[in-house]
Amino acid sequence: MRTRSTSSARAEEEYVARIAGVDLPPSKRVEIGLTYIFGIGRSRALAIVEKANVKPSVRVKDLSEDEVLRITRVINQEGRVEGDLRKSVGLDIKRLIEIGSYRGMRHRRNLPCRGQRTHTNARTRRGPRRSIAGKKKTTGKKG
Repeated sequence: MRTRSTSSARAEEEYVARIAGVDLPPSKRVEIGLTYIFGIGRSRALAIVEKANVKPSVRVKDLSEDEVLRITRVINQEGRVEGDLRKSVGLDIKRLIEIGSYRGMRHRRNLPCRGQRTHTNARTRRGPRRSIAGKKKTTGKKG
């Protein structure tokens, strides 16, 4: 029978705060760490921290269990984050496509829907360029 050896690395495992299904980075400040949650930006993170009575400058690894619970409670009261928010955004886009609005058509065709030009640019939405067969580039000299 083998004996299990415990390494010092496992014994001193850092406490990771898990809020809304996301592991917050332990070395970051709380106001920055909360922005790792989908749907929470800087301003909303500051508001959450204020409501939970937690100092924004505290590091995530230094949070107590009580503080984490208070932050979680405030986030649940505030509104949708992570999975719920992603689901509602997806349903909103699906609704736009179904009713046939301009924005829905742009989503369906995988084009930008906020008025950006597409004659040039918009490569992120349209993907890499497709070369046209038979079209040659002209040289700089005219004969």
